Amino acid sequence: MTADIAAQVTAILAREALLDATEVRADLPASDLGLDSLGLVEAIFAIEERFGITVPFNANRPEATAFGTATVGEIIAEVEALVRARG
Repeated sequence: MTADIAAQVTAILAREALLDATEVRADLPASDLGLDSLGLVEAIFAIEERFGITVPFNANRPEATAFGTATVGEIIAEVEALVRARG
C-alpha cells in the first residue's frame, strides 16, 4: 500500500502544482513545486478527502504544524503514518 499511497500523493501534488507526475520526486523540496500557500492548502484538502484522514496542518502557521511539508517524501511519509494510525 505504501507505493500506492506515494503514487496517489504524488498525483495530487502534481495536479495542484500543474505539473506532470513524473516531475514530482520524493527528494524534491515542496517549495520547488511552485505551490503558493493556497495551493498547498488545496493539496492538503485533496489528500484528506482521498485518504479519509485529518491532516494536522495550520495554514496560518505552517512552521508550527505537526505535519511535515519540507519535501514531497516527507509529505508522503506523513500521509502514510496518518493512514496507518487510522487503521
